[in-house]
Amino acid sequence: MQVEDILRTKGTGVVTIGPEASAQELAQLLHQRHIGAAVVTDGQELLGVAAERDIVHAVAKLGVEALELPVTEIMSPAVVCEPRDPITDVMVAMTHRRVRHVPVLDEHGQMIGIVSLGDVVKHRLEEIETEASVLRDYITILR
Repeated sequence: MQVEDILRTKGTGVVTIGPEASAQELAQLLHQRHIGAAVVTDGQELLGVAAERDIVHAVAKLGVEALELPVTEIMSPAVVCEPRDPITDVMVAMTHRRVRHVPVLDEHGQMIGIVSLGDVVKHRLEEIETEASVLRDYITILR
């Protein structure tokens, strides 16, 4: 299964936030949209990913004043993938880089979607369930 299979199911919408937005504005956006991260962009340029955990780390380190910082000061560098990347490769990248949201870029470097750890796990579980079902059917036929 590939990243494009996830995008086909979940869609290609990506919530973005500008680099001048504050961490407070980010927190409000994430809360309003019921999401865990927003991609920080300046026009078409992808600058990074600002997630709930970035807010938590900033507040733990600097206190409530961290909420006044621009998102560019608290965001994480983006780990990106391409539509044809295998989901297992994305899982490995997420684990090694300790990220939960990965923007998807097309062959021209344009952002065409985002996948979250939840998306990847959901699709991997569906894939495993399908494999188990096929094996159960195969065993039933052999009896």
